[in-house]
Amino acid sequence: MKLVPFAIGAVAAVGLAASASAQTFGIGSTKAGAVSQITATISKAVSEHAKGVQMRKQTMGGTQQYIPVVNAGELGFGISNISQYHMAQQGIALSKGNKYDNLRLITTMMKFTVSPVVPLNSGITKTSQLKGKRTPTGFKGAPLFVHIFGGSLATADLTFKDIKSVPMVGLVQHWRAFMAGKIDWAIAAAGSGFVKQMNAKIKGGIRHISFPKGSKSLAAMQKWFPKSEWEVVQPSKGLTGVIEPTNFVSYDFLLWTHKGLSNDVAYKVAKVMHEQVKQLKEGGPLWRSYKANKRLAKDQGYAYHPGAVKYYKEVGLWSR
Repeated sequence: MKLVPFAIGAVAAVGLAASASAQTFGIGSTKAGAVSQITATISKAVSEHAKGVQMRKQTMGGTQQYIPVVNAGELGFGISNISQYHMAQQGIALSKGNKYDNLRLITTMMKFTVSPVVPLNSGITKTSQLKGKRTPTGFKGAPLFVHIFGGSLATADLTFKDIKSVPMVGLVQHWRAFMAGKIDWAIAAAGSGFVKQMNAKIKGGIRHISFPKGSKSLAAMQKWFPKSEWEVVQPSKGLTGVIEPTNFVSYDFLLWTHKGLSNDVAYKVAKVMHEQVKQLKEGGPLWRSYKANKRLAKDQGYAYHPGAVKYYKEVGLWSR
């Protein structure tokens, strides 16, 4: 009987030793919102399935705050949309004057699709009708959205001079202002929880409106929001406000690191992102478009970490 406590103690000791020997890496995150949800899901999957690697969320004020920290090798990982990553690599727009070219890709993850949302009874059906409307501006807490709103207006040859400016700080504030009738339109993702709230709160409901199709309007959007694409979203169950085939702007979300990360760790993280797709998708609807195929190694015009490349080549996902 005395062997039992000893055995339990031995097992516990082995577990503690294994935990102590694991390397712990931070992943840049935000306090709430999509980035927080995505990084929580990645951290859990990596910590559970990458041998010898633990990942922990490192909460900061926004993506622009952790980009330079990862670039300097002081934080292991970060996530962002492709537009913000491109700005960081090129030292333009939100990263103007600072090139963060030590960053290296690990995985191309899900796609986000967003478009303007308006009250259904407003009569607005196209972006040219946003002229003169009360529009959220500023976005000190979410500066990327200045670019999304600027690009949205540009697709109809409009600028911020053509609208009535209503200063906002963050995304959630502008969604709530829209529901309260303080602004005339908002930007939101297809099928998001806030769109469902808007539809329930606003009399008559809401609808997404299309961006103008074609290369000219896409070029206007990309001037503000680089590397974005058009994607027509079809009406379907769960996509509140998509009442007809609607042209959204689409952009990839990326997991990235710095060039100083070991090949071994990058390999293990890429492997988790490929093999643990079921667990990742259980992280919520944000993962709906995530696919464990060649998209993981999609050519974004920027280098992937050599450790990730090694893994993708081994499993046949690297095609260049």
